[in-house]
Amino acid sequence: MAFLAGAVLIFAAMHYASIENISKSFGIRSLFRNITLNIEEGDKIALVARNGSGKSTLMKIIAGMETADTGTVWVHKEIRTVMLQQEQAFHPEKSIWDNVLAMDHPVVHAVKAYEKYIESGSEDHELLGELMARMDDLNAWSFESDMKQILGRLNLHHLNEKVGNLSGGQKKRVALAQALIETQLHEGKCLLIMDEPTNHLDVGMIEWLEDYLGSQKVTLLLVTHDRYFLDAVCNEIVEIDDEKVYVYKGNYDYFLEQKSLRLEVQQSELQKDKNIFRKELEWMRKQPKARTTKSKSRQDAFSDLEEKVKQQKEVSEVSLQVKMTRLGGKILEMKKVNKSYGDLVIMKGFDYTFKRGERIGVVGKNGVGKSTFLKIALQLEEPDSGKINHGDTVVFGNFNQEGLHYKEDKRAIEYVKSLAEFFPLADGSKISASQFMEKFGFNGEQQYTPLSKLSGGEKRRLHLLSILFLNPNFLVLDEPTNDLDLQTLRTLEEFLLEYPGCILIVSHDRYFMDRMVDHLFAFEGDGVIRDYPGNYSQYREALSKGLLENQVQQIMKPEPEEKLKPEAQPSKSTEKKLTFKEKFELENLEKEMPALQNEKVELEKQLSENIGFEALQKAAARISEIIQLLDEKEMRWLELSEKQG
Repeated sequence: MAFLAGAVLIFAAMHYASIENISKSFGIRSLFRNITLNIEEGDKIALVARNGSGKSTLMKIIAGMETADTGTVWVHKEIRTVMLQQEQAFHPEKSIWDNVLAMDHPVVHAVKAYEKYIESGSEDHELLGELMARMDDLNAWSFESDMKQILGRLNLHHLNEKVGNLSGGQKKRVALAQALIETQLHEGKCLLIMDEPTNHLDVGMIEWLEDYLGSQKVTLLLVTHDRYFLDAVCNEIVEIDDEKVYVYKGNYDYFLEQKSLRLEVQQSELQKDKNIFRKELEWMRKQPKARTTKSKSRQDAFSDLEEKVKQQKEVSEVSLQVKMTRLGGKILEMKKVNKSYGDLVIMKGFDYTFKRGERIGVVGKNGVGKSTFLKIALQLEEPDSGKINHGDTVVFGNFNQEGLHYKEDKRAIEYVKSLAEFFPLADGSKISASQFMEKFGFNGEQQYTPLSKLSGGEKRRLHLLSILFLNPNFLVLDEPTNDLDLQTLRTLEEFLLEYPGCILIVSHDRYFMDRMVDHLFAFEGDGVIRDYPGNYSQYREALSKGLLENQVQQIMKPEPEEKLKPEAQPSKSTEKKLTFKEKFELENLEKEMPALQNEKVELEKQLSENIGFEALQKAAARISEIIQLLDEKEMRWLELSEKQG
């Protein structure tokens, strides 16, 4: 609707959808109760909640695919709702092209009719003229090229391939392509609902999808674990917590800040209520059985307060400083490893010795062999040639994409207790299996849920915590962030940042990789693997600026068969570039810089506290000194690192 205000036209955004006072339960398990939410034109909303809290269910209710127990759902009659689900139904015997074109839209019908005419070889020129005129009227000529561009960006090129022959990841990309194409067909009058759209996409695809959604006129409601994607695409966050919804107008950092404030207020109110409750409980115990009208009123107020205190949840943080199994000097050696599948070369002469405390990310396009690399490192798959040696003290924790395996349908807590009753901490104390599960979002009710009744995300979360609970000293994580909610990801990150063992990670989650890894194995195709001394964002920046040849040590450099010499391996030649004294200096720098960073963080915390003027001055002066020291040490570290290769 437009209003004339002086010389200014103001256009009101269309109200797309609303839900009012809706509730949903499955059996005795309540997902949400009496929640209300409005979606306006142009909104790009991220839905945040623990796995099992009803994110997917809420999206299906809005899309009209499920019904709420109570309340009303309204979607504007001019708006088309398109939903990308975790599991999309396709006709397995039909091609990618036919499945993607399975849409009820005039443009699609016109394109299908025109293609059918061309394939038939008909010479009915009158019919051809009608079909071409129809294509002109609907401006449908660009549809096929736009569609192929989207499919190509998602690495779907063999469009005549039957969908039944595709992998799970390829099917997910077909579903994503279909959703994007259908949204584009409706020219902005569309509510696009997406459940984990970045799963099974490599980083290049994720970055393209960010740009695409940012440039399209689309109203969006999505669930994602990718925080860079969330910040790049969304302008609003809706959280489901404790059966209620909370709306935050801002990015993920703003959400975390506001949620923290909200929880502080709730805990403060809970403490006040508890104090009042204790006093009233004492009064109740002292009262005689025969009560006056006045005491009866106070008794009723006490009952209301008791119910309120019981419903409120106290937020408690469980510390997870790990007491790790000792890791010896020899950890994992991969010597001149080769692996191919037909024409697909995964590794060619790969040579690397893993060191204590290393955190290595594995990146590359889909299909280059990253998961195979992990299996070979774990000796779960044989290389074509080369040697894999494991140290005697190494205890691997392998979190793979195959998921949770169990023979008996136990309750979740029983499954974890069958592994161990307690988890040892660095200070010598222990936490119980139940406390460990709480840290990963399993409340009392969920802990006693049978394994078969857990959602897909909950099973993946249980698989992860069961591996961590066994206290390995070398973690191998294959796409650990897929299907994990953002709260669990934060818990996992806190755990891994304190983790003293080795970590080898395959992930397309850029935020996660940037926080977790020290350097990367970049799979660049045709068996080429490069070792980049930095995180993923730094690698992408170097790649875009053409700096990789100067900054990246190639740890696998194939040479003609007759020229392969042991002494030509980079792992040996690079060691000669530094003197013994410089090596010692580099090692010390790598210890000193994190220590200074930690000291700086602690001092900055003090500045926000009421510590007095003199202590404040001293802390500020030390922070300035640390910043200068860090600058000097980082420059020296870079100098020595470049010299090392």
